[in-house]
Amino acid sequence: MNHDKFDLLGRIEYPADLRKLSVEQLPELCRELRQDIIDEVSANPGHFASSLGVVELTVALHYVFDTPEDRIVWDVGHQAYGHKILTGRRRQFCTNRKMGGVRPFPTPLESEYDTFTCGHASNSISAALGMAVAARRTGHAGRHVVAVIGDGAMSGGLAFEGLNNASSTPNDLLIVLNDNDMSIDRAVGGMEQYLLHLDTNETYNRLRFKASQWLHAKGYLTENRRKGIIRLNNAIKSALSHQQNIFEGMNIRYFGPFDGHDVREVVRVLRQLKDMKGPKLLHLHTVKGKGYEPAEKAATVWHAPGKFDPETGERLLPDTTGQPPKFQDVFGHTLLELARQNPRIVGVTPAMPTGCSMNIMSKELPDRVFDVGIAEGHAVTFSGGMAKDGLQPFCNIYSSFAQRAYDNIIHDLAILSLPVVLCLDRAGLVGEDGTTHHGAFDMAALRPVAGLTIASPMDEHELRRLMYTAQLPGMGTFVIRYPRGSGTLTDWRCPLEAVAVGTGRRLREGHEVAVLTIGPIGAEAARAIELSGVDAALYDMRFLKPIDGQLLDEVGRRFGRIVTVEDGVRNGGLGTAVLEWMDDHGYHPQVVRLGLPDDQFVEHGSPAQLHHICGIDAEAIAQTIRKITRS
Repeated sequence: MNHDKFDLLGRIEYPADLRKLSVEQLPELCRELRQDIIDEVSANPGHFASSLGVVELTVALHYVFDTPEDRIVWDVGHQAYGHKILTGRRRQFCTNRKMGGVRPFPTPLESEYDTFTCGHASNSISAALGMAVAARRTGHAGRHVVAVIGDGAMSGGLAFEGLNNASSTPNDLLIVLNDNDMSIDRAVGGMEQYLLHLDTNETYNRLRFKASQWLHAKGYLTENRRKGIIRLNNAIKSALSHQQNIFEGMNIRYFGPFDGHDVREVVRVLRQLKDMKGPKLLHLHTVKGKGYEPAEKAATVWHAPGKFDPETGERLLPDTTGQPPKFQDVFGHTLLELARQNPRIVGVTPAMPTGCSMNIMSKELPDRVFDVGIAEGHAVTFSGGMAKDGLQPFCNIYSSFAQRAYDNIIHDLAILSLPVVLCLDRAGLVGEDGTTHHGAFDMAALRPVAGLTIASPMDEHELRRLMYTAQLPGMGTFVIRYPRGSGTLTDWRCPLEAVAVGTGRRLREGHEVAVLTIGPIGAEAARAIELSGVDAALYDMRFLKPIDGQLLDEVGRRFGRIVTVEDGVRNGGLGTAVLEWMDDHGYHPQVVRLGLPDDQFVEHGSPAQLHHICGIDAEAIAQTIRKITRS
């Protein structure tokens, strides 16, 4: 007997079960699936509004296509909770984002229904095109491949590169554009405005589709003729409608827009497009947070709302009275303070004004903040262009997303030493968002690049001082990294004073071992020394590059044992820099490097759990200090 509280959803373990339902039953299934997501995420927080917005699309895709043989490639993965629930993970979904539980984003490491790595935007078209080409060459010519991409992700450069290649490479790819006029904050840019106003007549599309079927059946519609007919058709339609369709201008057939919340209509259209030859794009209008009124009214807030009461919509926020502010908020308030003093300062963010707190400056100085959309590489080069001609950009990018702009940082900032302050938010272990979002590699990746200054503040006062220092004349390209979450100081407002570039600080005297840290992980090291009972000195290096040679000379002369601690990969980071400096200057102490583990990715869990597993919480650091002292 089925004791599940949902009649239809309770019968579904995998998509094969879903396909046993009639089309008439799908609206009720969508209602149940939406309610299940609401119930689960209200108690176990995660990404919310995005998944509600694609319930009907998710059901329709798994209903029409033979997954997992057919491939569905999700972009970003914020919207994939319904997909996970329908693909064998409903009973485990209560463990979503918890250590050892369901992973935060789709990954083939977890399920064969998850076809590619998700987490960073705009990669779905390129990956799906690769799968479509592979299907043709590996004996799976009948396999269908679908890329699902949002209007926000469509602004990313990689999406355009994928579209360009799809237009010239033989393939039968279907691209589903989930257009809700939102990314996390409201989507911006020309592509979003274009999609907002794009309209195509449904009757016209239906007639054209039937005509193409007839021509193909008669043998008249070869591949070359098809492209020629599309070009002619597009030219005629553009002349009559006074509207150019960018997708059809790239020889990608366009269908839509359709109502993405009419599941029966979406099923009908998908069935029509399923076996159509050549690349095509289905444009669906959806509402982020659909079916839950508070989320529909405030989609940005409800992107990842934390725990909430599903009946009342009241968010159950933790009491932060008397607690230190988040680093991002200190950044946001300090940036506005600096911008009031320095008219050359401008802010740049790739679609994260709320996430990085640049919205604080945007509210007061809107003409000096630029949200460039999901386009990290462009954000960096755009900042470089402004810096080249007299402005002082503060470009804020999450550390893991800045990986997408590595060449831009080198080629478009560092070579000319342009005065851009690159603020890397969410540096280090971010917690439940897991592997794709940990800011693990920035220090190791950027340290070899000539012309960069790289610093990390131990606390809120240091963040403010580094931001002030970075915008002073002659500083060149200046990188400041700081973590997700709060620091240690409640009295975070301090005078804005310059810090001498390339200098660290001795915070605690000691004689047995020297502990060298960079960034807020230094607070854990301070607690560790107290726990260890060892007479250890503590140094906050503050700058990874240029590293403080005078301070290291003191350490090299005084200590034969050194422990380095960093919230980043061990290979190439602070510990490596200290080893290199000591060897170059004739010192040969015993050095233990603590940081994220070598040659492996860290999974998801709470920050405290992950810090402990990686050996960089107070308890683990204390054990290392005791061990090296006894050696």
